[in-house]
Amino acid sequence: MMTLQAALAELAVTIDRTQEERLLFFLDELLRWNQSINLTAITARQEALVKHLVDSLTLLPYLRGDETLLDMGSGGGLPGLPLKIVLPGLKLTSVDAVAKKISFQKHIIRALALSGAVARHGRLEELGKEASLSGHFDLVVARAFASLPDCLRLARPFLHNGGRLIAMKGPEGEKELMSAEKEIATAGFSLQKLDRLNLPAGNGERTLICLKLLSR
Repeated sequence: MMTLQAALAELAVTIDRTQEERLLFFLDELLRWNQSINLTAITARQEALVKHLVDSLTLLPYLRGDETLLDMGSGGGLPGLPLKIVLPGLKLTSVDAVAKKISFQKHIIRALALSGAVARHGRLEELGKEASLSGHFDLVVARAFASLPDCLRLARPFLHNGGRLIAMKGPEGEKELMSAEKEIATAGFSLQKLDRLNLPAGNGERTLICLKLLSR
């Protein structure tokens, strides 16, 4: 059985023992709560370790560690909470439209004393109009959340000029990127980086699409 440290090492990502313990606490709580409320379709711990924790942490090379980060449609807190656990300097706002999922996230934030992390229940279309959130973020992330054009539309109000959107997609991500070229340009974004990677132990292909907002 592959450990979290070993799985991350395959992607050239390193964490310390304390971070590993906190990440595994998050994972075990996710699976425990999932028995009562629908947080994830993945119920096997080993599979969840790779497809949730490792997948979330593929974003670490994109981060300095002190960004203001919005996790759109975060569900059980992925990828935002694992990133916050490893990079405590992140200023995380996590949003989901399902109240029970936000209740779980708030439980994790309290249990791990994650200062600088806020979980918000609401619709992105409405939250983007709030003065405290509009144009506030360095980075917006969306993991298996919506089509790329919808991600652009929803993320744009939250980003400042030069801010980035990272859409975490599956193996068809590059094809989706190519088909959305017009929408990307119209929304004022440009492609900054495209990464393709394979999760450890044959757990699937991933495409990370990083787009930069040139002008609001």
